[in-house]
Amino acid sequence: MDDVTPGDRAAVPSDRFLSGRTALVTGAGSGIGRACAAALAAAGAEVHLVDRDAASVHQAAQVIGGKAHVADLADAEAIAALPDAVDVLVNNAGFQFVAPITEFPPEQFALMQRVMVTAPFLLMRHCLPHMQGQSWGRIVNISSVHGLRASAAKSGYVAAKHALEGLSKVAAIEGAPHGVTSNCVNPGYVRTPLVDRQLADLGADASALLGRTPVKRLVEPEEVAAAVLWTCRPEARSVTGSSMTLDGGWTAT
Repeated sequence: MDDVTPGDRAAVPSDRFLSGRTALVTGAGSGIGRACAAALAAAGAEVHLVDRDAASVHQAAQVIGGKAHVADLADAEAIAALPDAVDVLVNNAGFQFVAPITEFPPEQFALMQRVMVTAPFLLMRHCLPHMQGQSWGRIVNISSVHGLRASAAKSGYVAAKHALEGLSKVAAIEGAPHGVTSNCVNPGYVRTPLVDRQLADLGADASALLGRTPVKRLVEPEEVAAAVLWTCRPEARSVTGSSMTLDGGWTAT
């Protein structure tokens, strides 16, 4: 099928261990979110794909057999209208803005926190009653190496990802008595539209982003999807409150 991207074929599991489960993935129209949606669907889950880009999310949903939802996650009312009978929640939606603190627009900083911190909080609040009621749930937050480290000119993104790390840990503690786990997956630079835009702005190739990374290649979206999928497996039931890096050694340097 010509419209199937590599991410749609990614991370296909050896069994459909999520059959009968429902997943919701934000930012699912492209990149990491689309790869996660495809992997969860391949594992048997019914997948709700959420994105503000109507064309991309409908196309992705059609390819994997999921259900598309067009929503702006900066809007709390839009979040409240999404499905809440969700067993696996993947908080992936995000965006980047680069500027020194002294030049960083306050409204842009606030928007980044709404999309990457408040929206995951509201979605957890939205879906946790169902997860707790059935004594099973998986929350996976797509963080970043920038949830563990900092870079200059990325105050909005670094602040949001650090906050997401803390929120994920609280969800892990509160979810533990109810069979609900919460983890972060922390990729380095991933081959996504977001990174492509950064490179275009820099007028450079991927090597410009990999100076601190021992493994000199971009992470592929399907690698991140495979990590997300693993946290949903039965053998990962004791893994919670964790941050799993896929960064080519970036945080080891």
